Amino acid sequence: MKLAIGCDHVGFELKPEIIDYVRELGYEVTDFGTTTNERTNYPQYAKKVSEAVVSGDCDLGILICGTGVGISISANKFNGIRAVVCSEPYSAKLSKEHNNTNILAFGSRVVGIELAKMIVKEWLDAEFEGGRHSERVEMIAEFES
Repeated sequence: MKLAIGCDHVGFELKPEIIDYVRELGYEVTDFGTTTNERTNYPQYAKKVSEAVVSGDCDLGILICGTGVGISISANKFNGIRAVVCSEPYSAKLSKEHNNTNILAFGSRVVGIELAKMIVKEWLDAEFEGGRHSERVEMIAEFES
């Protein structure tokens, strides 16, 4: 499985830790930047990761900014993206099981490295349950048309 990852300057220091961690878990990773801690704008990285997921070049995406909020809002502007911002593992897990989220976002100013790893692990390990949840995900997709 191939993951797309991106961040702004605030998430720059956390991103390599997450990349190393998901590679240890057996995932292939494409890094869409940023590559420095110089001030930048999170929407451009949300766009790159979202386009990679929508096109199928990557299966899932991870985004990091200060809180995870702005970058997830930006990602959710793309048809087919269901991005969730999570600060704890339980919501990450349920977002995949019930909402079939395809991008996970979190904030480097909100969670530390170990909590971020727990959030990522729960999200990656979770599987969409389908069933009654499929109808709801389809309803959400209809909003895009």
